Amino acid sequence: MPLLDDSLGLAAQGYSWFPGRWRRAANPDILHTRLMGKRAVGLRGPGAVRFFYDEANVRRHGAIPEPVRGTLFGHGAVHTLDGIDHRNRKLMFLSVLKDPRQVGRLAERAGRAWDDAVPGWAARPEVVLFDETAQVITRAVCDWSGVPLAEADVPRTAADLTSLVDGFATAGPRHWRARRARGRLERWLTGLIEQARLDGDDSVLDQVARHTGTDGRLLPPRRAAVELLNIIRPTVAVSWFVTFAGHALHRWPWLRERLGGGDLEYAVAFAHELRRFYPFAPFVGGVAVRETTFGGERVPKGAMVLLDIYGQNHDERLWPDPYRFDPDRFLGAGPGRDELIPQGGGDPRTGHRCPGEDVTLTLLATLAIRLARLDYAVPEQDLSISLRRIPAQPRSRMLLRVSGSATAQPARVAEHAAPYR
Repeated sequence: MPLLDDSLGLAAQGYSWFPGRWRRAANPDILHTRLMGKRAVGLRGPGAVRFFYDEANVRRHGAIPEPVRGTLFGHGAVHTLDGIDHRNRKLMFLSVLKDPRQVGRLAERAGRAWDDAVPGWAARPEVVLFDETAQVITRAVCDWSGVPLAEADVPRTAADLTSLVDGFATAGPRHWRARRARGRLERWLTGLIEQARLDGDDSVLDQVARHTGTDGRLLPPRRAAVELLNIIRPTVAVSWFVTFAGHALHRWPWLRERLGGGDLEYAVAFAHELRRFYPFAPFVGGVAVRETTFGGERVPKGAMVLLDIYGQNHDERLWPDPYRFDPDRFLGAGPGRDELIPQGGGDPRTGHRCPGEDVTLTLLATLAIRLARLDYAVPEQDLSISLRRIPAQPRSRMLLRVSGSATAQPARVAEHAAPYR
């Protein structure tokens, strides 16, 4: 193992750190380094996905740094569990997020919220696509989940939800905004959990409030609030990809007519390519539970194991011409389960892959069609995307001058949005 720690290199290079290391690595699937004083191995490729999500090789408990737990996931969240405790908690998410009817209802609410918002956008000189999309999805997901939210509270709630995502990978002001936002959101949702246990209904909020652990007991109210937030927060994070959709349609304008035509298969392929092409999660980490090997090389017990998400999604062995934006690569057949991994890999029913992938695809396809049909102009602005900033986004967050929109026909996107074949 090398003696030099490369934590500063990772902090300085962001998404480009792993690709730079791969160019110098002797093995195309595994590399060795040190981060935060610990031995670390980086992995990529479908075989690496299967290795990483095998609990006999890698565990998640104790692997997620406190700054990430304190902002993005929450303390005691499902992401930090392994074994039977993880599978039990995961059932709660699967019952909601893998139900096509629930996914369709959420997408329909998001579509209506978008349509209702457009006249207000047209009345203003400019709007920020990222901010407006976050508010649209916040309205939709709170209504869908049974979380009461006054219209006057939508902007602040949307800002808090996006802060959780925006601040997990930095030690600066964004991080502390995220911590303060998490405190506000958890206190609010804890009160709703407690109330739901007194007079709940059959909402998503109620399902989370009444979920029991492996000991047969209800989750502590604050823990249940953390998990309710882990349904709501990733949904609002789709705002990043809708903003990337605006960036893509501006950069490759010939795609706009085809997407706006409402072909659902193409809309889902477009959503897949957005998630592959644009940077979001750089990697996911765990801890090696035993001395083992991968790719013919040693993986020491206790070493950090990093699955390179951004690198795999741009690996030319999987994606010909990987830095070309091409939705057609996903037409006819979705990606293989362990090939495209923007939300983790493996089986979401048994492992740590995000169970909300169907929601992400369906929301993204639903709103991307509406964006393509929107009558807008793109004013002069800085649309550069820094690979040093995690999570990345266009610097301007996509300014639009909106004139109006074409009528959006109802679209049963959920029926087409399989995350992988």
